[in-house]
Amino acid sequence: MKAQAIDHVCIAVKDLSQARRQYEDILGLELHGLYQAPSESIRVARYYLGAVALELMEPMNDDCEVARFLRAKGEGVFLISYQVENVQAGLDELRAKGYATIDQAPRKLMGNRYAFITPPKDTCGVLTEIVDGGFDGSYDNPTTE
Repeated sequence: MKAQAIDHVCIAVKDLSQARRQYEDILGLELHGLYQAPSESIRVARYYLGAVALELMEPMNDDCEVARFLRAKGEGVFLISYQVENVQAGLDELRAKGYATIDQAPRKLMGNRYAFITPPKDTCGVLTEIVDGGFDGSYDNPTTE
């Protein structure tokens, strides 16, 4: 597997409205869209800086991964996502090299297949995701799976 580019960086936030105001005011970011992902229990504001997306993620409940991250570490960088040619092939290759993977098969969301790869300890403490496909960018339905 070879990472082709950074797809997006996700920042865990406690209050999406407040975080949006800060990022938009301080950095002059323009909102690309808002969406919800019930499968991950998150609300997201998505921005683009060139080809790389920045996502501010707010948990929808106290049991999801983003909420656990916020309790353990506070607000901050939650994950980095890399584009790869084929998510399933990437997972298979990592397992063949002896790595345990978080996901065994790709998940799907907004036109992408994605997977969380090795535990963060294997990538210097950073939760790492791989994606293939293209973010469809459709915000007509704010709850897209």
